[in-house]
Amino acid sequence: MTAPKPLIAAGPDALLPKAQLLAMSGFEYVTGMLEGRLPAPAISALMGFALSEVAQNRVALRGTPTFSHTNPFGAVHGGWYGTILDSALGSAVMTMVPRGRWYTTLEYKVNITRALPVGMEVEAIGMLDHIGRSTAVAHATLHGLADGRLYATASTTCIILE
Repeated sequence: MTAPKPLIAAGPDALLPKAQLLAMSGFEYVTGMLEGRLPAPAISALMGFALSEVAQNRVALRGTPTFSHTNPFGAVHGGWYGTILDSALGSAVMTMVPRGRWYTTLEYKVNITRALPVGMEVEAIGMLDHIGRSTAVAHATLHGLADGRLYATASTTCIILE
């Protein structure tokens, strides 16, 4: 499934109440964001990326870093790579979180393989490797859409909470 224009949470009141969130499976929640029925996190607008595909165990996000995402040297800041990759990792985990539960990141690691040009559209693919009762593990890649090159990889461990 591909995404329409995302609905972005404009403030704390736009976020779903916890009871409503927990009444859905993680897959229902992530799919609702993709379809624009549920608000996406505000950071996705700030950082210039959005969900583009959702399947069980796998998500894709597309984004384009701008000059506002650069470090003092004019290169795309490592935090931009980390943010889109962390979102892909967490969303992949969320696709398999059961109703009544949620997750949070315990740790994640990013490996930047090359400098990303400002203005290049990229795709972050997050894949779930394992989900158990209390933990989940996922990995992600970040590729340029125009050139197909690998710009970064990442991995995470998440805790599943009630």
